[in-house]
Amino acid sequence: MARLLYRLGVFCARRRPLVFAIWLLAAVGLGVGAATGNQFSDGGFSMPGSESSRALDRMETHFPAAQESEDTGSLQLTLTNRTDSPIGVGANRRAVEQILEQAAGLPNVAAVSDPFDRQMPYVSPDKSTAVATISLTGVTDDNAEALHEQVVDLAEQAQGLDVEVGGSLGAGGAGEGGHASELVGIALSFVVLLVTYGSLVAAGANILMALVGVAVGLLGVLAFSALQPISSTTPTLALMIGLAVGIDYCLFILARTRNELREGRSLEDAIGRAAGTAGSAVVFAGTTVIIALAALSVVGIGFLTEMGLAAAFTVLVAVLAALTLLPALSRSMGPRMMPRKERHGRQTRNADRLTFLERWISIVVRRPAVVAVSVIAALLVLCIPVLSMQTALSTPGGEDPDSTQRAAYDLIAEKFGAGAQDPLIVLLEGEDVQAQVGPVTSTIQSLPDVARVTPAGVSEAGDAAILQITPASGPIDESTYQLVRDIRSAASDLDGVQLSVTGQTAIDIDLNHALNQALIVYLILVVGLSLLLLIVLFRSILVPVIATLGFLLSVGSAFGVTVAVFQWGWLSGLFAAPSGNPLLTFMPILIVGILFGLAMDYQVFLVSRIHEAHRHGMRPVEAILDGFGRTAIVVAAAALIMTSVFGAFAIAPMSIIASIGLALTAGVLVDAFVVRMILVPALLALLGETAWWMPRWLDRVLPHIDAEGESLETDERRVPVSTAY
Repeated sequence: MARLLYRLGVFCARRRPLVFAIWLLAAVGLGVGAATGNQFSDGGFSMPGSESSRALDRMETHFPAAQESEDTGSLQLTLTNRTDSPIGVGANRRAVEQILEQAAGLPNVAAVSDPFDRQMPYVSPDKSTAVATISLTGVTDDNAEALHEQVVDLAEQAQGLDVEVGGSLGAGGAGEGGHASELVGIALSFVVLLVTYGSLVAAGANILMALVGVAVGLLGVLAFSALQPISSTTPTLALMIGLAVGIDYCLFILARTRNELREGRSLEDAIGRAAGTAGSAVVFAGTTVIIALAALSVVGIGFLTEMGLAAAFTVLVAVLAALTLLPALSRSMGPRMMPRKERHGRQTRNADRLTFLERWISIVVRRPAVVAVSVIAALLVLCIPVLSMQTALSTPGGEDPDSTQRAAYDLIAEKFGAGAQDPLIVLLEGEDVQAQVGPVTSTIQSLPDVARVTPAGVSEAGDAAILQITPASGPIDESTYQLVRDIRSAASDLDGVQLSVTGQTAIDIDLNHALNQALIVYLILVVGLSLLLLIVLFRSILVPVIATLGFLLSVGSAFGVTVAVFQWGWLSGLFAAPSGNPLLTFMPILIVGILFGLAMDYQVFLVSRIHEAHRHGMRPVEAILDGFGRTAIVVAAAALIMTSVFGAFAIAPMSIIASIGLALTAGVLVDAFVVRMILVPALLALLGETAWWMPRWLDRVLPHIDAEGESLETDERRVPVSTAY
């Protein structure tokens, strides 16, 4: 691999116009496809193979309903009295009627329900609260927020009653702040690169390469959406991952190019050797990220597969840009990629090594046992919040606890019951289903946590019936989860009728359960993959085991920090996104996949240089000091860049983006600075030569991957060393 990438790097450096032209054509072609045909889905999450989804499809067949117009919507007015008198009498009733009359006169309002209608009253049992539904028409993406605000303004002006507005007509600004987050991440990354390189040209080139790579990757994702609509969240995740790895991969290769120039090699030889050594590590690390993201498809959930494949594609483009476009640009930069004092052949050896990091690693290898135990104990403490982690597909009442939407939801839950707004639907199917409605209703009513069972109709063919079950608990409570299981268990005792639980609450429960189960399978998959890949790369048994255990500690710490902030509400004032809610259901499995790839990045770039030094005859501790001294500053810079990018997304106002950004920020900081730069060196020092042991039979069987450029050292055809660059 090293020889092949060496030749590729030299070829791209010599054929710069061709390389630039190919990338320009790719960007233009994908840009045209993205501009003319990109499509976004409604952003909903579903799992077609679940029992609840299949039952919903059958229910729509049995009970066909007129299609609702896509430009309609509804909101709720929750009206509460301020006195002890009932809401439906005297001054309170007149105040309600006045508000509803004003609501009916608002633009785009088609109808307003009467909560005092004797046929369908919507008044709480204690007579303190009434709920009216406002039906709207002509709702579009452009006017949804304005229509919502006009109802909120009406509620705020209400006299004599407390009024909250429930429901939502749109995203509610979910996408706001995204561009600002990207710019903040790029700006911070540029500062880190400028300090690392000491060259404005090199820092600018690194950012430029990453931007080109992520732009082409995103254009490819958007062009694909012309064939298959994608969620609006998918490009954001692809951008987050593609930008971070794009900057890092270019950093690793460009830093190695500069080191080779300091060794006195010619410019083309330095470019080729950097492509063959650091480029090999980039290929290996990028491949692990791509595999981890693409492997999300094994879960079998469409939107998760979409997100994983889109992010994997942007990582692939980032790797290709680092291996082809960067060598071409490096040839154009020439000596300008070096600090001014090092140009024109004036060499400053070990300029990229920080004395602080040398002292750091000296302390680690001097007291490895104490360091390792202390680090493991500290990380386990960070993992403690994971024990109380709660996930949900959506937060009942909306994610903002201070919004009028949440206030309305909580008030209705308090006055009408926790499960009143999120009923379960039971579909009965059979030849004489009408006769089974009564017995089934009695059976379900006797189950724990059932507040009400309401028959909701029989199909015209008489072969299907619907029951509406109101749980006593909320939609994300464990009691409701257990109720769904109890109803399905009761179905086995029924003769002559098939019973299925569906409805949005059941669909969310099934999806949440499937993702939690998939997380375990996926974790086993990526852990096994990491062990196999690292055994092949490092020709060792214990080094991969250490790396994998470190990865698990990093993931646990990332989850722990995210639970503490976004679920427990710690330090919530530092973040724009709401806190105090369950984490999004698919967030943990995404974090596992992404952090796995990033953890392998740092493991490969740091430990491969330690392995290289050990292979050249250094004793274990000496190899750790040498390899760490050569790569620690670059790994530290890469981690700070990742932190800058992900941290910028962590301050976004949208919970899904902010929680993913924070989890990745915490995971990268822990993995790079604690696990890879403290725990792994300490354990390697403790194990000594044993760390690099491998059975001879296994060494013969496994393929050899030259990620450290060993073949280049003996390749007589490489470009001769020169003292000028």
